[in-house]
Amino acid sequence: MLTLANAFTQTEIAAAINIVPNTYGRLQALGLMPVRGTTSRDVAIEEQNGSLVMIPTDLVGSPGNVGKVGKRVVRTFRVPKLTQDDHATPAEVDGIRAFGGDARASLAALLSTKLQTTRAKHDITLEHLRMGALKGIILDADGSTTIYNLYTEFGITQKTVNFALSTAGTDVRAKCLEVKRHIEDNLKGDFSNGIRVLVSGEFFDALTKHANVEKAYANYQEASQRLGDDMRGGFTFGGLTFEEYRGVATGSAGTAVRFIASGEGHAFPEGTSQTFATLAAPADFNEAVGTLGQVYYAKVLPARFDRGYDIHTQANVLPMCMRPGVLVKLTAS
Repeated sequence: MLTLANAFTQTEIAAAINIVPNTYGRLQALGLMPVRGTTSRDVAIEEQNGSLVMIPTDLVGSPGNVGKVGKRVVRTFRVPKLTQDDHATPAEVDGIRAFGGDARASLAALLSTKLQTTRAKHDITLEHLRMGALKGIILDADGSTTIYNLYTEFGITQKTVNFALSTAGTDVRAKCLEVKRHIEDNLKGDFSNGIRVLVSGEFFDALTKHANVEKAYANYQEASQRLGDDMRGGFTFGGLTFEEYRGVATGSAGTAVRFIASGEGHAFPEGTSQTFATLAAPADFNEAVGTLGQVYYAKVLPARFDRGYDIHTQANVLPMCMRPGVLVKLTAS
């Protein structure tokens, strides 16, 4: 709990908002995009021949290999700034009973609650941005304005596989292998321990009810129940793990934004080391200049005439896929 005596420093408030638990985020739980702090808002990603080059072995005493410098491309991305402001005033707690007890509500408790609420907004925003990076098109909070189209930035064409699930005779296993082979070919020096596909509820239902999948799904369920497995982890078929994803939030326009559209899915490799990251830039605070960025920043200052407190929070983050060729869009029909 914050106290009015010692809470109002950048360090204390930043610590407070960072210990608030994450309230939403399947992609956070998967650990797919680890945070990489940067010292600048402008981040350069360098590519050489589209892949990483391994160094061959040598006999002892032989001259070293002469490195061949291939074509190098540097792409620069600007990390977007996400801010959320709030206020805590004495009028909000004056004469109010504290939640779950008989004591009077305090301004310190109100500040803590507001920080939690603000953190939750940042969490869902980060989840939305990460989902955009997995789709290859990172969208703003309105769900339509493009921040970055990774396919355009990297000069490649998006791979889409139509699973044709409305057709009874579709060879779904062959479709899965097409996705798997494409991802394997485009890892370009990185490695993976599996492929996951996050799909809409409509896609998941169409997949598990398809004539060439339904029996396998029933057997998978039965085996999982005997072993006590958690079915929420997904259904593996044809080398791909399909998982229903229901992420949704209210966009800046006031309407609901689904993170995955109806009848679609998005496949990506897991366990990579150099393909995904969440780039975090420092906040525009005096003390943060030149430091490694954190995901969340917050400050609290006394309001004018000491009539409460002003709360300012920032997240300067850009989830990134450095190899967008590994991203595959699936359609149900």
